Amino acid sequence: MEKFLTVNSDKCTGCRLCELVCSVMHEGVSNPAKSRIQVVKWEDEGRYIPMICQQCEDAPCQSVCPVGAISRDKEFGFLKVDYDVCIGCRLCVSICPFGAMNYNKTTRKVFKCDLCGGDPQCVRFCEANAIEFVTADVVSSLKKREGATRQSAASKQSLVIWEHV
Repeated sequence: MEKFLTVNSDKCTGCRLCELVCSVMHEGVSNPAKSRIQVVKWEDEGRYIPMICQQCEDAPCQSVCPVGAISRDKEFGFLKVDYDVCIGCRLCVSICPFGAMNYNKTTRKVFKCDLCGGDPQCVRFCEANAIEFVTADVVSSLKKREGATRQSAASKQSLVIWEHV
């Protein structure tokens, strides 16, 4: 069964351990710039958002690649980059709506999350459980819960407004 990485930014503490674990796993060095996951801080809100590849069904990165270096893994369903074919043109980096494609200046190749071959290390090491690796039905349940929570909060806020009128 296909699984997906999900992020709950409300739980993220900004420790960036996921970035370090990812870079060590893939590059053998503790360097967040070489991580396939990037934690972005929203200064105004004081929030941290782990940004990961969404493994888009109709992936713009795959369709824009002029040499066909990006394909879908048949076993796990994630998008992967064939580094022997990649020419480092960075079209995929520029078109990714999530900023999940990255470029390694040393190798002159693009890189992205490959779900660690089905065992994402960012999930294993996230102590806050902000990142999860779950099936599609669990993703749907989580989204419904988030939507219901937002709707409930909005309803309570509108009641408070009406009480003050």
